[in-house]
Parts: sequence; C-alpha cells; structure tokens
Amino acid sequence: MTCGARNFALIIMASILASCSGLKPDAETNYPMDPNDARREKRGSLTGGEGLQLFGGGNKEASGSSIGVNSYLWRASLDTVSFMPLASVDPHGGVIITDWYEDPDIRGSRYKLNVVILGETLRADGVRVSVFRQSRDGTGGWRDAKVDDAMARQLEDAILTRARELKIAHANG
Repeated sequence: MTCGARNFALIIMASILASCSGLKPDAETNYPMDPNDARREKRGSLTGGEGLQLFGGGNKEASGSSIGVNSYLWRASLDTVSFMPLASVDPHGGVIITDWYEDPDIRGSRYKLNVVILGETLRADGVRVSVFRQSRDGTGGWRDAKVDDAMARQLEDAILTRARELKIAHANG
C-alpha cells in the first residue's frame, strides 16, 4: 500500500470513528461506571464536550473559521511593509512575516519583521510588530544585533495611522 493510499485509509477510518461518537448504548447494555471513567467525567476530556471535530462538523467555531482580523489593520500592515520581501502571509490568522531586507543606502545591516494583527477591531493595541536586525561581521557573515525598541513602536504607529486613513477613505467613499 502506498503512503498516499495509507493516509487516505487512515482519514476514512478516523471519519468513521468520529461519526460513531454520537451513538449511545441501549439502556439494557449500561454497565456500572468504571472508576477511571468517573474521574475522566469529573475532569472533562481533552477534546471538549463535543468530541474531536475532524472536518469542522459544520460548526463555525469548531472549524476555526471564526478567527478574524481587522481588514483596515491588515491592509495597512501590508501597505506599510510593502517595500520588504514577504516570506509568509496568513490573512486568516493575521500574521505577516517578511524576509530579510537590506536598505541599499545603509549597507551592512538587514532587517526582518513579524507583524501580528491581534483582533477584529481597529484599536491602538490591535497590532504587534517585532523587528529583528543583523549586521555583517568581519568575515562577511551575518550576526544578530540589538534593535531599538522604538523602531517597533514607530512601525506600529505607522500601521495604525494608515489603517485610520483607510477607514476614513472607506467611510467617505
């Protein structure tokens, strides 16, 4: 059996098992509760009261699709870091990770940014920026260097300002 066929078979078996979780035994087959089951019932289960939802089960909250970010903050973040190459972008989780960028005017230092949108509302604490810096050492390699904390705050302020501009333009437009 090939690896793909094996994985497919595992997914089918897991789906069948998950669909059986709703079955309840008849009253005639109820056995006395095992002490381990009593402890488990008291503590709860790892997967929650509804069990493990493999494919979302049609429940928006269980499928993870309820995660959302503010569209103005998202667009403003992309606009603000557009001069840097992007390494990873997750619009549903609100994460932007840039690749290393070396300013052509300032040789010997390069920067990388992680931008995280923290929620669905346009708030001052709705965006978090992490800045990483490396500088070239004597051998031509890159070494981590200290970053001024003010740089991250300045980028957060620039994103927030741009988000407000986008919101005002949308309201007037």
